Amino acid sequence: MVNMMILIPFLLVGLFLILRFLFKTSLLLILLQKFQCLEDWLHVHQLYRVPQFNHLFQENELYVKVSTYLNSLPSLEDSDFTNLFTGSKSNDILLHLDTDQTIRDVFLGARVSWTLEKSENGGARVLVLRLRKNDKRRILRPYLQHILSVAGDISQRKKEIKLRMNVDSPSSGENGRWRSVPFNLLASFDTLVMDVDLKNKVKADLEMFLKSKQFYQRLGRVWKRSYLLYGPSGTGKSSFVAAMARFLNFDVYDIDLSKVSDDSDLKMLLLQSTSKSMIVVEDLDRFLMEKSKNVSLRGILNFMDGIVSCCGEERVMVFTMNSKDEVDEALLRPGRIDVHIQFPLCDFPCFKHLANNYLGVKEHKLFPQLEEIFQGGASLSPAEIGEIMISNRSSPTRALKSVISAMQTNAGAKSRRVSGDGAEEIGGGEQGGLFSREHSVRDFRKLYGLLKMGSRRKDEPLDLGSADKDGSN
Repeated sequence: MVNMMILIPFLLVGLFLILRFLFKTSLLLILLQKFQCLEDWLHVHQLYRVPQFNHLFQENELYVKVSTYLNSLPSLEDSDFTNLFTGSKSNDILLHLDTDQTIRDVFLGARVSWTLEKSENGGARVLVLRLRKNDKRRILRPYLQHILSVAGDISQRKKEIKLRMNVDSPSSGENGRWRSVPFNLLASFDTLVMDVDLKNKVKADLEMFLKSKQFYQRLGRVWKRSYLLYGPSGTGKSSFVAAMARFLNFDVYDIDLSKVSDDSDLKMLLLQSTSKSMIVVEDLDRFLMEKSKNVSLRGILNFMDGIVSCCGEERVMVFTMNSKDEVDEALLRPGRIDVHIQFPLCDFPCFKHLANNYLGVKEHKLFPQLEEIFQGGASLSPAEIGEIMISNRSSPTRALKSVISAMQTNAGAKSRRVSGDGAEEIGGGEQGGLFSREHSVRDFRKLYGLLKMGSRRKDEPLDLGSADKDGSN
C-alpha cells in the first residue's frame, strides 16, 4: 500500500509528460484522424458530384458557390496542403482548395467531407460531397441551402469584377476556354469626359434593363441588351466599357476573334459565359475587313442573336468599331444592336473638361485661341490631348501651347491630303461633316448628345450618339 502511494506521483508525472508530448507533436492529430477513419469505415456513405460545367459546357453556378463556401472554411487552413494567392489588395492572402485535396465540415452535428477532383474528360474539375447515408435525409437539403446562403453573403461582401479572356485551344486548361484576372476598374461614368446628358441617358437605359426581367419574359424575349460604340481610336470607347462594367457590377468576357477557330467555337465561348456578364468584342469592323477564314459573317450574326444567345440571361453585349459605314447592314439591325453610341473627336467643351482634370485649369488666356481652332474644324482624340497634358503637367501654359501646335499640325496634314481633289474640308474624313465650319460648338454638343428615343421608328435601333439631319428629334 505504501509502495502504491509512492508510485502515484511518478505515474501522474509520466502521464503528464505523455500528454504534453502528444499535444506538442502531430501524433494526437494522427490518432484522431485514424479514429475518424475507422468510424467512417463502419458507416455507409453517399457521394454527390458537383461538376464545374453542365452538359451544355456552361459554368455550373452551384460549383462556383460551393467553391466560395469551401474556400471560406477555417478547416481549409488545417489541411495538409492548400494554395495561397494574393487578393485584390497587396496585403490580402487568399486560400484556395487544390486538386485531390479533402476538407471536412460539420453541419447539424453531422460530419461531411469535400474533395476536389479532376474530371476524366477535358480536364475540368469536380467537387465530390461525401456524407453518411443515414444523415442524408436529415441534412442534405438544409446543408446545400446553408452553402448557398453563406456563398451569397461572401460574394456580396467581396464582389470582385473579373476580366475573362479566351485562350487559343478549345481543349486547353482545366477552366474551359476562359482565363480570368481581377478587373480593377478605375473608370466610371463620373470620370468619363463626355456629354452629361448622354451619360445620364446611358445610365438610365442600363438601370431600366436591370429592372426589366419580367418585361422580357412577358414578351418571350431573351433578357439581353446590345450596344455599339463607334468612333475613331482614342475617343474613350474602352473606358466607356469599363465604366459600364463598374456600373452594372458585371464580369467582362473580352472575346478575341483572332483566337476563335471556327463558328462553332464562337458559340461555345458564349455558352461558357455566365449570366450577369458583359460580352465585349472590340474592333469588329477591322476584323470583318480582314475577311478571316475562321469565323464567318454568318457565325457572327448567329453569335449576336442566334439560338445560342438565348442560353443565358441578364447579359449586355458590347461591340466597338472605328466606323460603321463599311459594315454590313445586317449587323446593325435592331435585335442585334439595340443602342448606337457615337464617340467623336474632342470638341472645345470636352477639351476644357480635360484641362480641368489633367492640369487643374478652368480658365486660361489661351482658351479663346483654342476655341477658334476647334471651331475651324481641327481636333485630336481625347487620348492624344490627354497624353500631351500628362507630359507637360508641370506647366499648364506649355501644355496648352503643345496642344495648339499638335492641332495645327494635324489640321495642316489633313488639308494637304485633300488639296489634290478638293473633295473634303479641313478636319474631314469620317468626321468631316461634324467638324466643318458650318457647325458652332453649341450645335455640336447637341449633335453629340442627341438621343433618338420617342420619335424613332420601331425598326430603328436606339441611337445615343448621332443626330437627325432635319433636327426633328
